Amino acid sequence: ELEKLGLGDDVDLHVYEVPVEYQTVQRLIPALWKKHSPQLVVHVGVSGMATTVTLEKCGHNVGYKGLDNCRFCPGSQCCVEGGPECIDSIIDMDAVCRRVSALGLDVTVTISKDAGRYLCDFTYYTSLYQSRGRSAFVHVPPLGKPYTAEQLGRALQAIIEEMLDVLEHSEDKINCQHEH
Repeated sequence: ELEKLGLGDDVDLHVYEVPVEYQTVQRLIPALWKKHSPQLVVHVGVSGMATTVTLEKCGHNVGYKGLDNCRFCPGSQCCVEGGPECIDSIIDMDAVCRRVSALGLDVTVTISKDAGRYLCDFTYYTSLYQSRGRSAFVHVPPLGKPYTAEQLGRALQAIIEEMLDVLEHSEDKINCQHEH
């Protein structure tokens, strides 16, 4: 749905379906970062427990015990051996949540600090590690529970536009050269 809507002429949108497989994630995520050198990667995952569109603040390195679609689980139960326990996105998810909620879309947006220690969290951490925090993860409920594809597409469009705006303004502050 987001692919149909797009993100405007100034944004190159690349949409990929990432298999629910630990080893594929470990190979594919770094390859996509290398191929595209993006300003930001936003991962979207379906959660059967979600009833809102949920912005994940951070990814976790350890605690992966569930088998993936290939019946595989990393022996170390972690994403990156020796990596930090948790990596936060450089995107201010609280600000994005406030801004998107203020738009009055017919979708509720919330914040989470735990993407679930399965492939969503694993993918997010892998991407955060690869990008030094320039990633985001959005959990969505299954279609029709309660939102339509169109509602989710519009919500994701608004969320990503706000994330890009927040990122651009935070970089302006970081790169600001004041004359004193």
